[in-house]
Amino acid sequence: MAVRSRRDGKEPHEDVPPAPEPLEVPVPDAHTHLDLQEPEVAAAVAAATAVGVPTLIQIGIDVPSSLWAADVAAEHDAVWATVALHPNEAPRLADLDAALAEIDHFAARPEVRGIGETGLDYFRTEGEHDHAVQQESFRRHIEIAKRHGKTLVIHDRDAHSDVLRILREEGAPERVVFHCYSGDVGMARTCADAGYVLSFAGNVTYKANQHLRDALAFAPRDLLLVETDAPFLTPLPFRGRPNAPYLIPLTVRAMAQVRGEDPNELGAALAATTERMFGPF
Repeated sequence: MAVRSRRDGKEPHEDVPPAPEPLEVPVPDAHTHLDLQEPEVAAAVAAATAVGVPTLIQIGIDVPSSLWAADVAAEHDAVWATVALHPNEAPRLADLDAALAEIDHFAARPEVRGIGETGLDYFRTEGEHDHAVQQESFRRHIEIAKRHGKTLVIHDRDAHSDVLRILREEGAPERVVFHCYSGDVGMARTCADAGYVLSFAGNVTYKANQHLRDALAFAPRDLLLVETDAPFLTPLPFRGRPNAPYLIPLTVRAMAQVRGEDPNELGAALAATTERMFGPF
């Protein structure tokens, strides 16, 4: 069995949010980091399943976490995996080629459903050299995703134009997901025209993020996903407390309110798109 070790080394958080009212229509968590959460995998799966979240997509961000994600997905039917080097990780590596070779190797495993999170992050990584390394890593991940027929999961922070440019230049894979979508309506229109899927997290509930709600209201329903990015981005009213997959119902209901839709109808669409992107269940 894969052994989890929290990457951040933090002590357990006692102020965990209560479980929300269960969803009537099951909806997967399209992006989570179980290796940064407190419950063991089986407990996290049980808590999520109890509120109508039957599937968790565990995201790799470096070689060790990608191997862990694949191994956990092999052990738990409710967990699917993606593998990648996070854009902030790429410039720190002494041997990018060797690390990408490992990701390429993991990508062949059947329990690995996507390549990500990869992309560009100009918020935490600055400087032309490091940006160039990120871009090279992103291009290589695109090639891996296409060659293995896996969904590309994109991390895009303060780098919208370069992310879209590189997708055009390299030729996007058949399936592309913008994790924790952070753009505005204009970018949502560009993504919709290209068939890219936008995944929204708990920060869509934050007061300052009207641009996210506007993009959510605009986007076609069949190009939407929901995620936690747990333990980060806990939705209101529990912002500041640890996030986890069992809180997906809060974000689903908030998304439905923004769009003026029935939560069950939106939930069914979210589940169908998750299966189209990463499935079958």
